[in-house]
Amino acid sequence: MHPVIVKLGAFELRAYGLMLALSFLLGIMLSIHRAKKKNISPDQVMDLSVLIIISAIVGSRLLYVIFHLDEFHGHWMDTFNPFQSSGQIGIAGLTMLGGVIMCFVTAAVYLSVKKLSFLKFADVLIPAVGLGLFLTRIGCYLNGCCFGLPCEGSLCVTFPPDSAAGNTFQGIPIVPTQLYSSVYGLIILVFLLKAEKWQKFDGFLLYWFLILYGFGRFTIDFFRFYESSMVVVKIAGKGISLNQALSLGFVVLGVILMIVNYRKLSSQSTN
Repeated sequence: MHPVIVKLGAFELRAYGLMLALSFLLGIMLSIHRAKKKNISPDQVMDLSVLIIISAIVGSRLLYVIFHLDEFHGHWMDTFNPFQSSGQIGIAGLTMLGGVIMCFVTAAVYLSVKKLSFLKFADVLIPAVGLGLFLTRIGCYLNGCCFGLPCEGSLCVTFPPDSAAGNTFQGIPIVPTQLYSSVYGLIILVFLLKAEKWQKFDGFLLYWFLILYGFGRFTIDFFRFYESSMVVVKIAGKGISLNQALSLGFVVLGVILMIVNYRKLSSQSTN
């Protein structure tokens, strides 16, 4: 685990921040490449990408703060201030699903104002989200955050005590949920790029993303540690986190939209 890549005084180049920046950079490059193949202006993709980057950070931070209010009580400026009251430079504490939802909302509003097709742009950009998952979750592993529950076996990992994972489970092997999440991000990326050849309507890749991401996140989060504040309901003795509830909603929405569009195709072919 290497949470800090470079440290110069109060400034720290953190592994998670580096992987996040890399995911944005490579994601934009991939999206521009795909846009050219779809006869979509790269400039439009770049403009939208800048808004998505801002939305991802703002949404992720807001959802984290909402469920960790005690942590920010008395110093609310730390919500978005890169110069934290603790003396740390940079913002630590993000909940990714908040960023995903905020990105969808921002993109929908922006494209509506520009009178551009949300679904066409979504299909161009959405594989980059899988790439982002693959890279940022590696950052989570190096940072020692977003960790799993105690386990036994050769696939379990013991984190050092100066990490969030090691501090919570000192000397105890835990599930490396970060790496599992990274792997399913890579699977989503490869699947979406391959599935494009089966595309019959706009939104096809977006709907598949909702299904695959939602299912993967819902499943892996059963093995992930969450504070009690993030658990929204208990079913059969198992806590269901906010992230799992949102992920399940993604799956349901994706399946419904996929069925509706295939039915439209079927009715059009019979007319």
